[in-house]
Amino acid sequence: MSKDYYLHKTKTRIIGVGGGGSSIVSEIAGKISKANFLVLNTDSRALKSAPKNIRKVQFGSKLTNGLGTGMNPELAKAAIEKEKEKIKKIIKGEDLLIIIACLGAGTGSGATSFLAKTAKSMGIMTYGVFTLPFHFEGKKKMEIATNALEDIKDNFNAYTIVPNENIFKIIDKKTPLKESFSLINKKLAANLKGLIEAIYSPGLINLDFADLKTILQGQGKLTFLNHLEIENNDLQGGIKKVITSPFYSYDISGAKGILYNIIGSKDLQLAEVSGISELIKDLVNKRAKIIFGISNKPKAKNKIEITLLATSCGEIEEKKPRKKAKKKRKKSRKNALEIKKKTDEEEKKIVEDDDIWETPAILRRNND
Repeated sequence: MSKDYYLHKTKTRIIGVGGGGSSIVSEIAGKISKANFLVLNTDSRALKSAPKNIRKVQFGSKLTNGLGTGMNPELAKAAIEKEKEKIKKIIKGEDLLIIIACLGAGTGSGATSFLAKTAKSMGIMTYGVFTLPFHFEGKKKMEIATNALEDIKDNFNAYTIVPNENIFKIIDKKTPLKESFSLINKKLAANLKGLIEAIYSPGLINLDFADLKTILQGQGKLTFLNHLEIENNDLQGGIKKVITSPFYSYDISGAKGILYNIIGSKDLQLAEVSGISELIKDLVNKRAKIIFGISNKPKAKNKIEITLLATSCGEIEEKKPRKKAKKKRKKSRKNALEIKKKTDEEEKKIVEDDDIWETPAILRRNND
């Protein structure tokens, strides 16, 4: 039987770069289906600790002797650039790369930008998830992370920033170290799982990769991604938790692209969908592209799951103060010039009107 259509199966790969990124991917890999996983590192020992269901790729062994790059991003950058063809073969055929890196050390900070740039040249969509160091890790690490982020972000279609410091907002002093880090990883896993399932799973109103591509299209978009389960009887309170998150230092205010998926029971009401949508719409740019999907889940009694992706967050708020400040500076310079001109004219008039005064030395120098 002949087929008159072709359904492209979207290929998504989640890549952990460096020790930190690889650790995160190693933990979340078992929690997300419908995606392939890869860890990329110079350190051979770190790669051995990754689970068997994850592909492991070492690079830069000639430059690093199979060790890490310490806090030297330039070494990591040089190492990955020498293996461009190897990297291209690995990511060939992918539609979306989700790249996770912990910025502040060497490999994640140095190699991530080249990986994204290579993917971009091959027409692959890229979404980056980056963590920033704790304050107690010192100024040098934060400086490396900040510089890396500036170099990285424009090579991605979209990126999310998760400052490690924000974990203190949801833990207490007695929470063990391993559990604290695991909380971040579990939240990242839930968010990414919600996003991937939204574009793969059929529903009453479908979302697919074309919708995601529409929202991600462009470059350097600061992105908010959140997945939560909320109670039917407290939609307003639940939505407030969806559109803000203690893990981020920003929310969806001013976002120009919104993609969200609502999963409820078979009794999900149109009024509930409308209420959720209105609350989201009121917070974003009036001209934002908004795409949504709706799915049913038989076991989702009295609860609704929402996955929300918002791009270009905070851009409007960031631009306005700079614009006002610029106008204020121009006005101040203009006033200063007018005052100086007026003062010069008055001083000249005084000298001309009273010739018994000797011309002051400063005015003589100006006249000369």
